[in-house]
Amino acid sequence: MDLASIIESLLVASESPLPTAELARLVRARCSEFTEDSITENPENPLPADSPERSLDLEALSVLDEKEVVEAIRTLNESYEKSGRSFAISERSKGWKIFTRPDYAGFVKLLFPGRKPERLSPPAMETLAIIAYRQPVTKSALEAVRGVSCDGMLQKLLDRELVKISGRADLPGRPLLYATTDLFLEHFGITDIEELPNIGELRKVELPDGTEEQDQPEKTENQKVEVEQQLALSAAPQDSQDLPVSTLPPSQELDNKTSDSTEEE
Repeated sequence: MDLASIIESLLVASESPLPTAELARLVRARCSEFTEDSITENPENPLPADSPERSLDLEALSVLDEKEVVEAIRTLNESYEKSGRSFAISERSKGWKIFTRPDYAGFVKLLFPGRKPERLSPPAMETLAIIAYRQPVTKSALEAVRGVSCDGMLQKLLDRELVKISGRADLPGRPLLYATTDLFLEHFGITDIEELPNIGELRKVELPDGTEEQDQPEKTENQKVEVEQQLALSAAPQDSQDLPVSTLPPSQELDNKTSDSTEEE
């Protein structure tokens, strides 16, 4: 019995993933029961005389840290790979868990005939990518980047639990903010959002956030007024002598006609 085998037994017995800190805590809790300064006088699981646990350095394990747990898991994975085992220990957002290797997916999927692999559509991937890289983000910011309405796509991602509502933005109207979930990390096989490729570079890229659209109608109206004024100025004659007779006031035009007829007589 060693630390690696203890970690392996905990992962096999647990129905849910176990974080590194929890694995270390469980080992320390068991070992501290048999140290001289134990706070439990009669532990529930007394240590038999022939127990393999007696070969362990209980005092050292009672102060186990997370680095030692990670190293033990690395040792286990190396032994699995050398012996050609069909599984390995992988870390996800919620902790460590034993997973079958992808090579055996064809056999394993027969255990779940009702489940079929599903792929996200390109519009869903676009929306999800924007949320993942720029979270938390508002719906108006999503629509400003994609150029289309995202109401239906957002609802589908919420239903799949890949996206969640993480609060409200400090903007007029207090719009909802959207962010990715733990299931998103699990689905893409990462433990933290910072593990996404080129996330540092892409976060520096300035993208429209949708707030500039509120000022757009006023700007457009002002532009229309300016254009109308420019057209009016360009259409106006430069000198009064170039004015045609038809542009004179009606009263003056009538006087001109009267004088012309008098001279002819």
